[in-house]
Amino acid sequence: MEVSVVFYNFAPKSIIYNTVMNLAVTLKERRQALGISQVDLAEMAGIGIATVKSIECGKANPSFRTVEALAEVLGLELSLAVRKTV
Repeated sequence: MEVSVVFYNFAPKSIIYNTVMNLAVTLKERRQALGISQVDLAEMAGIGIATVKSIECGKANPSFRTVEALAEVLGLELSLAVRKTV
């Protein structure tokens, strides 16, 4: 399974929102499919439970390092793209 992380240069808020929400859904679905609780995921990834909850609710814009830690625990492959917006 792959998680796409896209960094935009001065992206409109709608693009950032869609990217964050796609990430939130993917991480939550994968965590649930593996039967891992939010608390366990936070502990295994070395991040706070509040961070996991915020990401899964789409209220956080996590750092690449945080996404990388979560992806590793969840067995996800990251795909990174940097795009310039008009």
